[in-house]
Amino acid sequence: MGFNEDARRVSGSMLDPRVIDPRQELVRHDDLTEVDLERVVVLLTALRSWREAEQKLSFDSRSKMKLNDTDMKALRYIIASANADVAVTAGALSEHLHISTASTTKMLDRLERAGHIERRPHPTDRRAVTVAITEETHREVRRVMGAQHAHRFEVAKGLNSDEREVVIRFLTDLAAIPQLPEDPEDAEEPEAAETPAR
Repeated sequence: MGFNEDARRVSGSMLDPRVIDPRQELVRHDDLTEVDLERVVVLLTALRSWREAEQKLSFDSRSKMKLNDTDMKALRYIIASANADVAVTAGALSEHLHISTASTTKMLDRLERAGHIERRPHPTDRRAVTVAITEETHREVRRVMGAQHAHRFEVAKGLNSDEREVVIRFLTDLAAIPQLPEDPEDAEEPEAAETPAR
């Protein structure tokens, strides 16, 4: 058995409670048949594969535009706000992204220098400044992110109504799992897109 095959086998078994928790100290699985347990592992493996593919797509698109994850979230928010005819301020972005005002200012300065956004006077408040995405960046985000969303939409559209309800409940329950407390040192995004591990 070659190294790559061994690595794949070990990687796949890391989601199998029979391997990672044989004494059932964390995950009870003796109430499942072998077939049901196997299908649960297949489901979790499929979920992991989707996450890895999504992360790679996200990284590739961010790297092409020299953006990090927070930058992309900011641009998507600005586009959505413009489509809803809502002016975006630095304060609104800070609140949406859950980052400090200082971090928001640094991010906007960086995006403006790179030609991704421009600051404009607020239409109704002379003391405020709004943030708008440039036409070129808007086109690129729509091209990259729009295509990804269109593919996801087609997959969701291919499910029948009962299947959608099952997936909605499954993903909603996953999202409700309590998260580990965040390390304050890791709270801020890096200023440049990270290089993936090789």
